[in-house]
Amino acid sequence: MASTYESFNLRTTPEKFYIEACDDGSEDVLAIDRVSTEMTLTVRRDVPASTDSRPICGLMGTIRLVAGMYLVVITKKKKVGDLLGHAVWKALEFDIVSYKKTILHLTDNQMQDNKAFLSMINGVLHTDGFYFATDYDLTHSLQRLANTSPEFQEMSLLERADQRFVWNGHLLREFMTQPELHKFVFPVVHGFIALRSSCINGKVFEWSIISRRSCFRAGVRYYVRGIDTEGHAANYVETEQVVQYNGAKASFIQTRGSIPFYWSQRPNLKYKPKPQISKTVNHLDGFQRHFDSQIILYGRQVILNLINQKGSEKPLELAFDKMVNNLGNGMIKYIAFDFHKECSRMRWHRLQILLDMVAEMQDEFGYFLVDADGKVLLSQEGTFRSNCMDCLDRTNVIQSLLARRSLQSQLRRMGVLHIGQLIEEQADFEKMYKNAWADNADACAKQYAGTGALKTDFTRTGKRTQWGLLMDGWNSMIRYYKNNFSDGFRQDSIDLFLGNYAVDEGDWTTPLRDPKDWKFLTLPIIMVVAFSMCIICLLMAGDTWTETLAYVLFWGTASVVTAGLILFNGVDFVDAPKLVQKEKLD
Repeated sequence: MASTYESFNLRTTPEKFYIEACDDGSEDVLAIDRVSTEMTLTVRRDVPASTDSRPICGLMGTIRLVAGMYLVVITKKKKVGDLLGHAVWKALEFDIVSYKKTILHLTDNQMQDNKAFLSMINGVLHTDGFYFATDYDLTHSLQRLANTSPEFQEMSLLERADQRFVWNGHLLREFMTQPELHKFVFPVVHGFIALRSSCINGKVFEWSIISRRSCFRAGVRYYVRGIDTEGHAANYVETEQVVQYNGAKASFIQTRGSIPFYWSQRPNLKYKPKPQISKTVNHLDGFQRHFDSQIILYGRQVILNLINQKGSEKPLELAFDKMVNNLGNGMIKYIAFDFHKECSRMRWHRLQILLDMVAEMQDEFGYFLVDADGKVLLSQEGTFRSNCMDCLDRTNVIQSLLARRSLQSQLRRMGVLHIGQLIEEQADFEKMYKNAWADNADACAKQYAGTGALKTDFTRTGKRTQWGLLMDGWNSMIRYYKNNFSDGFRQDSIDLFLGNYAVDEGDWTTPLRDPKDWKFLTLPIIMVVAFSMCIICLLMAGDTWTETLAYVLFWGTASVVTAGLILFNGVDFVDAPKLVQKEKLD
């Protein structure tokens, strides 16, 4: 089984970094030249005695910014639990260490750009949800790992990883070409992992959720929608539920991802921007690429489209339905379920309509099951691909219900549940199960939309509450602010981290200093002044009421007209990405 070193010391000299493996019996040291950036393998006795030393938990990799190369290291980790006997860690704190000893060679503008780029990298690193293991492949599902060759098993974790889910892949590009260094690095996944030990009927079993967020077409809510030319969908997440009991293991996989054709929904200061379907591209090519890859990876596809079938979302639903019909692939089934309409006025019991509709298909797909001897008894032959507009709130509710139905079947097959027993009747497990799925919803939502998920009160308790509605309102307000006024920076941060934008050290200009249009400062100042004057006129009345009314009407009209102009030119006032061209994101 492939593995990497578990603990390290970072030793620093003016000329080199030495990453020393601290595992028992290891003499290996990774030496990085701070001038030439060359990486070589050496041994402990060759490390100079007079070095600054500190323990680190692992290497994320290296990245080039304006000031040159930087080493990104994990400085603090927390054990999430054990998955099939292997420790799984969550990376908590990081450090970004410059190869250069000084940045005095930079101009003032370059220093500002370098500081902005460092802030971007830090922003991504401190988005909650980076996980790793040093002796287990977190990027692959149990079923994929069971269908591998002996040669695959001998490969390093870096070589064999599913590149869709390796979030430090760009940072490790220098390591990929040097297999002798692979024991010093590991793939890091982004998403959510919960590992729980549970007991039903006196039988102890392990239960886990693993959500793997794709690094292809990654980004934030309104700036990354639909698919790219390769067929990669925005906000694509593979979620695997794993159960282990008495040596037997079972897993059930679901996927989520943005509606897979070319559409956008750019922020423009409106609460809900109108989705725009591209009229200039052939949607079917990218659509087919997306589903061809999904069928190869997962088998048959059942699409659960949960968006509204009226209003601004209706054209997307109609286009999705039409494209599935035009593709004519018997491996794909399309089901549209208007979540908001069906569950309006707190009628959440109506979700059972959808579960009943897909029950037969879920039974046909089955799940992956392997016995204590390692013999594969069942394989999952298809997946549910769920989506709403964001693939967050509605999607997570449905996924948790489908996963519970699968789990019930698995636990009965394993002998944990008796025939006729329901998971819902196991109060302690049911509470833990719901909370874990709600935590999964919050993690995926924070990574894509910037806030916790909506509707988690239903996921946690099985019913909608007034407090839950209030919290949804609060989270919606926070989302509105972030989506309009800070998501451009977040999108740039992700593009920089994943290598969609590469900094050229010799380039004296970067897109960061993009001058704002005159409207950006002028109109808000006029609006604030006009509104302030309107209030002053109300508080400090003139000699006659007609005079006061005239002033109030004048300044009130000025503020309303200015506000209207700002809304009309909304795209000029939002925080838009600067590093990657808009055409690439659409």
